[in-house]
Amino acid sequence: MPKSSKGVKQAEPKKQTKTTGGAAKTDKPKQTKPPKAAGAKKQAKPKQTQKPKDKALAAKKAIKKGTRTRVLRKVRTNAIFRPPMTLRLPRNPKFPRFSLRHRNKLDQYTIIRSPVSSESAMKKIEDQNTLVFYVHNKANKHHINEAVFKLYKVKAAKVNTLVTPKGKKKAYVKLTGDFDALETANKIGFV
Repeated sequence: MPKSSKGVKQAEPKKQTKTTGGAAKTDKPKQTKPPKAAGAKKQAKPKQTQKPKDKALAAKKAIKKGTRTRVLRKVRTNAIFRPPMTLRLPRNPKFPRFSLRHRNKLDQYTIIRSPVSSESAMKKIEDQNTLVFYVHNKANKHHINEAVFKLYKVKAAKVNTLVTPKGKKKAYVKLTGDFDALETANKIGFV
């Protein structure tokens, strides 16, 4: 190889041969196959088994693709969309939200405020076996019935209520035939 003035080797130009198309080709010796032996049978090639890594990758690809590649859409015949019913598990708390339960604010002492001792109320006690009380505005007839039983141990046949123009709630408690209203009023201490 010729050396340049700096001492660096330069590459020799490749030998070119002329071809019919005008393109240049490099000289390469032709490789010839050895002749087949007479009567030689084809040798069976061993089957290539998939490597575990390739198998796993193929499985991953198949899972990602999924089995249902062509999804059929449901024909909607209604304009209202109702979401499907799904599993709703009951609450299973890990700790109580409150340290104490809320106190029942409408107990018997809160429901019955005071007995009414007016002239008309006294007439009802004597004639109709009925006690008259001022009660809590949010108390209903069931609450009043229970409260009267807990406080005075008497059973009510019927409870009527009204709200006065002043905004107080009044309850007329008619007692059953087993109990006397006058006796109960004496026990309470307002007669």
